Amino acid sequence: MELYGLISKNFRLPVSAIIFGTLGLIALAAGFAAMAGLLRQVHPLLNSDGGLALVVSGIALLLSGAFPLGLALLATQKSPAD
Repeated sequence: MELYGLISKNFRLPVSAIIFGTLGLIALAAGFAAMAGLLRQVHPLLNSDGGLALVVSGIALLLSGAFPLGLALLATQKSPAD
């Protein structure tokens, strides 16, 4: 699969990007559910403040997964270093 010349055929998605991305999406979903008040009966800390902490943690996890993905994309480029 070649995406506008950015990703070559030998590109492999890093496992750490998959793991961090999945955990980030789970944390974001739980955070938005907690901010909506859906998790208030589960634990008293999962109110709006706890939900905001989960949303921030989910964004941090997604960005942590984007870092190895960016490095993998840079490694597949064919241009020589200057």
